[in-house]
Amino acid sequence: MAGTQQQYITPEMKAKLETELQALIDNRPKIAAEINERREEGDLKENAGYDAAREQQDQEEARIKQISEILSNSTTERAGIVEGVAHVGSVVHVYYNGDENDKETFLIGTRAASTDNKDLETYSENSPLGAAVVGASEGETRTYTAPNGREISVTIVDASPYDSVKASTPRAQS
Repeated sequence: MAGTQQQYITPEMKAKLETELQALIDNRPKIAAEINERREEGDLKENAGYDAAREQQDQEEARIKQISEILSNSTTERAGIVEGVAHVGSVVHVYYNGDENDKETFLIGTRAASTDNKDLETYSENSPLGAAVVGASEGETRTYTAPNGREISVTIVDASPYDSVKASTPRAQS
C-alpha cells in the first residue's frame, strides 16, 4: 500500500499551492473567452492567436491537474514525528564523512514540501540522502551511495519537526 502513503508538505506550501490552483481555476473563463474570440477570426489553420490561447489553456489545465494531485496526495500532518529522529517532515542538521565543518540543514519531504526559505534545501525521502537518514537518531551515522557512485557517510546532529518560525531563522553555527 505504499502508493496510498501521503507525502508531507509544509503548511506554507499547501497555502501557496491552493492559492495558485484557485487563480488558475478562476482564469478558465477568460481563456475560454479568448479561444472563442480567436475562433471567430476565421481560418484556424493560420490563426496564431487561437493556437497561443489553446496552448495556454493546455498548460494551465496541466498545472491544475498537477497541483490537484499534489494536494490530494499530501498532508501537513506530522503524526509520528519524534524529536531527535529524522522523519519525513523533519528538519535535519547533518555533517558529512566525519567532517564536522561540512554541515548541511535540510527538510525531508517532496519538492512540493519545500518552503520559501532559500537556506533550507528539501530532499525527498526517496533520494539517496533522504532514504539514508529517515529513521536515524541524533548522533547516528549512516552511509549512502551518491548519484556519482561515491559512498558518503552522514551523521545526524539534530532532527526536529518542521516549524516555519524556526526554519525561517538561520541556525547558529556551533
